[in-house]
Amino acid sequence: MALRPDSDLTPEEKRARAQAAQEDVLLREVDDAVRQDQYAEAAQKYGKAIVAAVVLVLAAFGGYLYWDSRQDAEREADSEQLVRALDEVQRGNLASGDEALGPVIDDGTDGARAAAQLLKAGIAMEQDKPAEAAAIYEQVSADDRAPEAFRDLATIRGVAARYDTMKPAEVVARLKPLAVPGNPWFGPAGELVAMAYLDQGNQAEAGALFAAIARDKTTPETLKARARQMAGLLGVDAIDDVDTVIGEPAATVAQ
Repeated sequence: MALRPDSDLTPEEKRARAQAAQEDVLLREVDDAVRQDQYAEAAQKYGKAIVAAVVLVLAAFGGYLYWDSRQDAEREADSEQLVRALDEVQRGNLASGDEALGPVIDDGTDGARAAAQLLKAGIAMEQDKPAEAAAIYEQVSADDRAPEAFRDLATIRGVAARYDTMKPAEVVARLKPLAVPGNPWFGPAGELVAMAYLDQGNQAEAGALFAAIARDKTTPETLKARARQMAGLLGVDAIDDVDTVIGEPAATVAQ
């Protein structure tokens, strides 16, 4: 009977080979997980998700403008245009929605203009125009008149839109100020910074940051689940409450 290919190996050699195989599988899993989630190509592959996230921010802002417009005719006009644009985007009429944003971008108040620009950039991403979207995000990010929350969101989205053309060190430098616990944008900014750490080969810092995101109480559950999985793949335990994790919907954990 023919011998198996590894039958002449010593137990130590077999263990070494098995360990090497496991490490190779780990690295492949990390790479696959990174490529499958939101990271380097997320802004290009998941344009609808980006538009949806922007729509949520704009919807809240639009609601505020509508309420406040009772005493301010200019803001009322901006609110109506934003609501019109949002309606068009939600119906899938991206060109019409983009056109409706023009008056607000040209003549709107500072906050309304920034909101309109964010939605315009999201539409550009959905239309597979990442360079155009990144340019708009950069404009909002650099606009001192725009609300700080919008500037920070634009900074994150701008990096996501052009991640593939940036050096990992640039990503870290740009987003690290936002990727700290307690910052409202810790989750999405930290996720991109952790990916940049992985691209630099710094698995220890990436794993620690993923674990911090997973433990952060203000981070959305879907993002926490992704971060927890990534931390686990990198050898960092990010599970504090096993019962809570076990009770998560399968669809959430699998994202």
